Order: sequence, then structure tokens, then C-alpha cells
Amino acid sequence: MSRIGRMPVLIPQGVKVEMVSRILSVEGPKGKLSQMIHPDVEIKVENSTGIVTRKNDLKRTRAMHGLYRKLFDNMVVGVTKGFQKALIINGVGYRAEIQGKSLLLSLGFSNVVEYPIPEGLKIECESQSKVIVSGINKERVGQVASDIRSIRPPEPYKGKGIKYETETIRRKVGKTGVK
Repeated sequence: MSRIGRMPVLIPQGVKVEMVSRILSVEGPKGKLSQMIHPDVEIKVENSTGIVTRKNDLKRTRAMHGLYRKLFDNMVVGVTKGFQKALIINGVGYRAEIQGKSLLLSLGFSNVVEYPIPEGLKIECESQSKVIVSGINKERVGQVASDIRSIRPPEPYKGKGIKYETETIRRKVGKTGVK
């Protein structure tokens, strides 16, 4: 049995979980999320816990068991606490600012890069060099943070670019000039 899949999902007070025709809906104080569930996986809600079970022992079904348990847990955490990713902008003259419904990034290109803020997510600039992406859907928060990072990924020589707050850049030594 899957070690991740057999763990129960704790459902806190104020969170409603519904399963209607293979669509799992979780509603909480921060919003509502829904997810289509594979037919080989079943989710039962008893008291304040959710239990994910599988119908057979095929390799694909075993993989789905752990996956859907984690997706269910992420939905519960998302509607109660939410998720966030922090990005650090490093470089001389590199900065970010919010203007209306878009994020403006000055990253050394000839023009300012304008990134539209997606619906349902919140992007804020704590300072000119720190951008925080937050929302209730973990997948969308991670994807938007990845999209912003891909505009100017960090380079290994000086470390200039956009990186995650927890990321460490492996630095390279530059060339040594022979005189």
C-alpha cells in the first residue's frame, strides 16, 4: 500500500468537502477548488478525515493513489491557509513593480517586461527586488512563479536574474586572464 496514499487527510473546521460524480469539491474560507478524480480511486469523507482508497493493485492505480491523496491534501491546505512563492531579483538596475493589473519587470532588456497578473492569484512586490506570488491553488502559484522566473533565469557567473527565495545558485569561476 502507498505510504502517502494511506495517510488520512485531516479536514479542519469550516471546510466543506463534496464528491459528486467523480468531481471532488473543497470549499473553505479562502475560496473553492475542484478536481476530477480518476475512476480507479475513491475518496470517502468520515467525520473530519478524508480517506483515499484504490480499487485494484495495478502499477498505474498505485501511482494514482498517492497522487490524488496529495492533491486532496493540497486542496484542503489551499482553501484554509493558501500557498505562496517568493522570488528574489538580483542585478544592478533590476527591479519589479505592480501597475494596475500587471507586474512590470526591469531586467536589463531594452524594454520593460509586462507580465499580466492571472485571475485568482495575487502578486505583490514587498520591495523592488522581492516579488511574492500567492493563491489557493498550489499548481497555479508554482506555474506563475516559474513563468516569472523564466523571463530572466539566474546566470552562474554573477548570479544576476530572478531566483526563488530558497534556491541556491551554483556559481562558476570566470575566466582568468593570462598577462
